[in-house]
Amino acid sequence: MEVVKLADPATFLAEAGPLLLADEARHNLILGIAGTIRDSPDHYPARSLWLVREAGEVVAAALRTSPYNLILAGPRSEEALAALAGGIAEDLPGVVGAEPEAVGFADLWSRKTGVRARTNMRQGIYALERVQPPSGVPGSARVATADDRGLALQWWIAFGDEVLHDGGPGRDRAEATLDHRLSSPSGGIILWEDAGEPVSIAGWGGPTPNGIRIGPVYTPPELRGHGYATALTAELSQRLLDGRLFAGRRFCFLYTDLANPTSNAIYERIGYRRVAESAEIVFG
Repeated sequence: MEVVKLADPATFLAEAGPLLLADEARHNLILGIAGTIRDSPDHYPARSLWLVREAGEVVAAALRTSPYNLILAGPRSEEALAALAGGIAEDLPGVVGAEPEAVGFADLWSRKTGVRARTNMRQGIYALERVQPPSGVPGSARVATADDRGLALQWWIAFGDEVLHDGGPGRDRAEATLDHRLSSPSGGIILWEDAGEPVSIAGWGGPTPNGIRIGPVYTPPELRGHGYATALTAELSQRLLDGRLFAGRRFCFLYTDLANPTSNAIYERIGYRRVAESAEIVFG
């Protein structure tokens, strides 16, 4: 097996496509980030992309936007995963990927480097093809504009403080990520308003060939319990499937914290189904 490090995300996507698109939902994060690197290279100026080839076929793939965690694809075999772990020369703070490959990589990395691996978060990867809209939720959705930036940033940071860990791009680069969403043709932010006042927020971005990822979704604690986030996620999902916000998609994807059964149940009620479980594992 041959491990190669690439500089060009378009080449990475072209070569890794058969591996990644064999399970597009499982690989929505790595597909979306690679697409963002290709289309908006300044957003992630420091990046590394790896492929493992065997007999001309890509059998493993990963990428990293330094200084953040490695994002891992599902390998064709344990041998391919071992080759990838052995071929990465960078120091890694951690790895994110579906299970069991993330756990397997962390095991290999610990043996290679002697560092301890610890699971920081487990998430469900969900996919939706048809929306089951909720009823009886007061208010309506509208797309956020630059005029909403102040409130959106406040809620984006609050989401990170509540849900995400220190040292991840969702917290460290909240302002840059928000501005990218507000200006990106393939991403954006939507608000739910009740009686003319914003009460919930959701973002979208990271398109894959047939899908697009939703997140974050956030309602301030004092406004929870009214179904706002559920209604907003359902409305956003339908607009993305219909092509009203971006070229029509077959799927919408999102991640949930497996430690929060309430959010998992909410998304399942509007049509999302869990397709895989993902782990964020930190080293050191």
